[in-house]
Amino acid sequence: MKHLASIGRYAIMIKEVFKKPTKWRIMKALILKEIDELIFGSLGIIIFISFFIGAVITIQTALNLTNPIIPKYLIGFTARQSLILEFSPTFVSIVMAGKVGSYITSSIGSMRVTEQIDALDVMGVNALNYLVFPKIIAMLFYPFAIAISMFVGISGGWIAGVFGGFLTSADFVEGLQLDFSPFQVTYAFIKTLVFAFVLATVPSYHGFYMKGGALEVGKASTTAFVWTSVVIIVSNYILTQLLLGK
Repeated sequence: MKHLASIGRYAIMIKEVFKKPTKWRIMKALILKEIDELIFGSLGIIIFISFFIGAVITIQTALNLTNPIIPKYLIGFTARQSLILEFSPTFVSIVMAGKVGSYITSSIGSMRVTEQIDALDVMGVNALNYLVFPKIIAMLFYPFAIAISMFVGISGGWIAGVFGGFLTSADFVEGLQLDFSPFQVTYAFIKTLVFAFVLATVPSYHGFYMKGGALEVGKASTTAFVWTSVVIIVSNYILTQLLLGK
């Protein structure tokens, strides 16, 4: 029953976010600030992880495809499929649940502890719209970060495969082009947009409705990371079944 009550309160929170909007002049500044914090501030870790995971996927695939009958270009094909379909949209989102989710929960939770949210309510400001809506809009740019992750991951795989002597550049490029379907990228971006909404709202929920002091802010951040990851994984299964299932 506790989890059902939390789901209901989360749904009510989403509805309240879009009520009584803050003035655009103020909202614009908040959105730009959140884009800088949530998207551009995360590009470094996204690029770093994507490059080395792309390289590792390529090396592991090359080391396992030792049969001379199996063509080398399948290494590039495997790297492309792994990065576009799963790693970039899903695994990076779970990493972001730790970085972005913890930041959102702790920042809103700190405002709750210091009674700044109560002050917003007293002034007649819709605190949920003021705090959560800019984060939702900022995370609409999240597919841009995932596109960079895909590019960097494939580049890392190409560098590891070619310079590691596992295959030629022509073989890797041939694998990238093999049976490519543009819908695979569309599928990845649809997942990314859903994950972006989850990353913006689930940590906000845990920060906004937390109770206690500074210690509870840390606990709320941990809880938010766990539940954001769970929702991302479950959403990934549902979306994959809906979009790719026959």
